[in-house]
Amino acid sequence: MRYPIAIEPATDTTCFGVVVPDLPGCYSAGDTLDEAIAGAEESAAAWIDATLDDGQAVPPPSSVDAIRQDPDFTGWLFGVITVDPSLLDDTIERVNITLPRRVLKRLDALARIAGETRSGYISHLTLIQRDQTNPVPPIARSGSGGINSTPA
Repeated sequence: MRYPIAIEPATDTTCFGVVVPDLPGCYSAGDTLDEAIAGAEESAAAWIDATLDDGQAVPPPSSVDAIRQDPDFTGWLFGVITVDPSLLDDTIERVNITLPRRVLKRLDALARIAGETRSGYISHLTLIQRDQTNPVPPIARSGSGGINSTPA
């Protein structure tokens, strides 16, 4: 999937800035254009992940022409980034894990207390742990991009 980007050219005192207009608050910056674009791809992936975790819909990409006509981007450059479509895939997938028996018993007991299945409890813990330790997924903390606001 390809999202259009607006690129603010660098100057002697500023870096390249990249905005993903279809994903509100999703942006990136870099000393080089390549860094800024790579950061925008990472930021878009993190934005999409956070949006889906919030139970919200991810907006479809606009055309580059539609973004070019936005007066907010007068004088900017334009391009596209590629976002892996599997980021939107919430298909349930069966996996096989290996755990020591004592850990499995503890996991099952905790899941039962929480009123969850084993799989549901593992999923819940994964999302809660990420939110408690890193509100923004590691992919968006590279220093070159980020999520500026809660996804719409």
